[in-house]
Order: sequence, then C-alpha cells, then structure tokens
Amino acid sequence: MKVLEIKDLHVSVENKEILKGVNLSLKSGEFHAIMGPNGAGKSTLAAAIMGHYNYKVTKGSITLNGEDVLKMSVDERARKGLFLGMQYPSEVSGLTNAEFIKKALEARLEEGKRLSLYKFIKELDQGVLELQMNKDLPERYLNEGFSGGEKKRNEILQMKLLKPNIALLDEIDSGLDVDGLKVVGEAINNMKSSEFGAMIITHYERLLDYLDIDRAHVLVGGKIVKSGGLELIKKINKEGYDWVKTELGIFEEEEKPISIESCAVKESAARPKK
Repeated sequence: MKVLEIKDLHVSVENKEILKGVNLSLKSGEFHAIMGPNGAGKSTLAAAIMGHYNYKVTKGSITLNGEDVLKMSVDERARKGLFLGMQYPSEVSGLTNAEFIKKALEARLEEGKRLSLYKFIKELDQGVLELQMNKDLPERYLNEGFSGGEKKRNEILQMKLLKPNIALLDEIDSGLDVDGLKVVGEAINNMKSSEFGAMIITHYERLLDYLDIDRAHVLVGGKIVKSGGLELIKKINKEGYDWVKTELGIFEEEEKPISIESCAVKESAARPKK
C-alpha cells in the first residue's frame, strides 16, 4: 500500500498564494474526488504534488510512504509511483505514442533489466481496444491532431501501461462526450485495487457516476472546506457550491485558473512526462 500524505500545504504561483493550508491523505485502493469552483486551486494541488517548476511550496509537506516528495525530482516522483493525467496534454511532433510510452516504461526499470517488447505490444493493443481508440494510434505522433476526447483517452492509456500506485487525474472528463465518459470512467474504475488509487479532480458528477468513489472533498479559496461521501457529490451536482460558501461563511474573490499545459514542453519535447 502507498500512502500520499499532504499536510498544511501552501503553494504560490508568481508570488500569489493559491493553496492556503491543504490537508489530505490518500491511499492506494482509494478513489478521492476533488471538487470546487474555478480558481479554487484544484489543478494547483496536482501540479504541486508532481513538482511543476512554476508552483512554489512555501509551507507544509507532501510525503509518499513517509518519503519527502518535495525533495524528489519530477522523474523520481514518477518512478516512486505517482502519475499525472493532464488537463491539457501537450502535442509532441515526431514522437509516436508507442515510442513515448515505451521510453517512459524503460525509464522506470531497474538497472540491468529490459522491457519485454512482446508484453508491451500486447498490453498496448489491449489498452487501445479497451479505450475504443483508433488502431493506428500507437504510430501517430503524441497527441498531434488529436481531438480533446482522444487526448484524454490517451492519458488513460498511458496510465494503464505505466501502472502507477497513485494517479492524479486533472479534469480528465473535459473534452469527452457521453460515450467517452463511460469508456474512460470504466477503464479507470477497473484499475482500482490495493495497488492503485486516484485523486480525481472534476467539476461535475457525470464522470464520478462510473467510479467507485470513497471520499469527496470540496476545495474553496485554497482550502479543503468540506469532505464527505456520495451524498456530498449529489448535493453539489444539484445545488452547486454557493451553499458551501454560505454555510461556512466564506466570501472570497474568485481566482483565475492557471494552466499547467506547458509542463511537458518546457523541459523537453521528447522527455516522458510520467
């Protein structure tokens, strides 16, 4: 079992504080939904956990099985079992999907070990089939010319092959149509096990209908202000977030959401981001 522990996390972007004391514990085997209005800090939370260079942790801690995540490089976090499913996956020309995932898998191997090409191709083909993607996807350039829905399915394909312990899925439902939501939701849910848990960031209940959610958290003004189960998700879907603010006496100016779209491109267009 892997345990991701976040304590009193404060994060700033360009000297503006976005997260103002987040506390959260997530174990493999659990699915937690992170919900909240635009600009509440949901994407900031995912970016800070994965080590995006624009996000500065000013206070608090993030640990994975007791190890200090904040002292790890981005690739080390990935090798330890963390995965980020991006809200805005980047396009990389000249690098095929198959080669990208293969290189990401090889980067996680212990020294001296080699990737079984037969096993890789078999699992890749099975993932493409399960996610109902075009058969030519492995040879297409990474996300280039993909629709929004294809990009999100591709993120889940990468997750299926990389088999992380803790996945951070940042609005993986955006860009998906009704059929796509069902396919992606069921693919994520089928991965749930004692070895795999996920933090699902979303605005809506629609994706969560296909997931076995253990806990839901409402993020407002940079803090988790309310947690609960399915009843909380249903109430938010029906009434929105204003009742939460009113109930807790929260009156804050809505902040502009910050994109983490450039994460993979800034460092290197050909370097695996997972």
